[in-house]
Amino acid sequence: ARGKGTQAVNAESGSVDLPRNALAVVGLAGRFPGASDVDGFWENLCAGREGVSFFESEELDPSIPISLRTHPDYVRAKGIVEHCDKFDAGFFNVNPLEAQIMDPQQRIMLELAWSALENAGHAPSQFPGLVGVYVGMNWNRYRAHCLSARPDLVERFGELNSALANEFDFLATRISYKLNLRGPSITIGTACSTSLVALAQASLALLNYECDLALAGGVSITVPVNAGYLHIEGGMLSADGHCRTFDAQGTGTTFNDGAGLVVLRRLEDAIADGDRIYAVVRGFAVNNDGSDRVSFTAPSVSGQAEVIRSALEFADIDPATIGFIEAHGTATPLGDPIEVAALKSVFAGVK
Repeated sequence: ARGKGTQAVNAESGSVDLPRNALAVVGLAGRFPGASDVDGFWENLCAGREGVSFFESEELDPSIPISLRTHPDYVRAKGIVEHCDKFDAGFFNVNPLEAQIMDPQQRIMLELAWSALENAGHAPSQFPGLVGVYVGMNWNRYRAHCLSARPDLVERFGELNSALANEFDFLATRISYKLNLRGPSITIGTACSTSLVALAQASLALLNYECDLALAGGVSITVPVNAGYLHIEGGMLSADGHCRTFDAQGTGTTFNDGAGLVVLRRLEDAIADGDRIYAVVRGFAVNNDGSDRVSFTAPSVSGQAEVIRSALEFADIDPATIGFIEAHGTATPLGDPIEVAALKSVFAGVK
């Protein structure tokens, strides 16, 4: 996209004029259904390869009641992250018992934080500035589902220590503690928008010079892992386990596992240090629909259109130069038309 007021080269000095408030994505790490890293995920996208797993009845977790797994509307499908039960505890100086107690979401984010910084080429011990952490996670189901059956482990490790190893509040600060990161460390929770809100808050912190490098992203690992869901007619979940975004045959979304982190820097700093730059963040915005929607879980056209306009204005981007939009794309009969209507209201008449 092209900024309306940005010149590529300064005619007098010959230097490149950078867009204001621009941020660089200098590192990536992730684990996804059907892909153990970002490269594998990209290959799946290019090949149009779906990452959702479809289970036979005997492959489902034993904890799922027979009455549910045999229900005619139970969909035996979910996108899962392979080896989410594995963790190199010794590498992070984590006691083996603590590793067993810890929510897999906490473990995976520790691994990805290290991988993302490694991918960015910035070892925490050598980076001269402050490194911030802005992350979020799904609800903690591990403690209730897995640890409730092992009271002996909880008793050995302690109730408080078990809570520290599992609860949402400690996701960001555990990463900062284990990797010795001294910038702001904030766990963010806004449901489905958590990772993008984390990125927006990390970007704001960088522009305000609260930190000089920032990790931003989120994780969702639900247990039991091998599980499906009960489809309800008119609900948000897909009838067959496939998510057909903007498709007339779409019947809903699917809730899958996955995790991802990006490493952000101010663009001028990234260029000065010779960082590999994957992408440039020109603008961002966060808002809320308030009560202008038909229900608490429903989106609104006006709210989505407003936040898109705000991001474009912040970035000083000419909408006519935008050639690709990555949508939320729930594939629900309610969500998809609202998203298209919001985009249309912003881009209609743009040439």
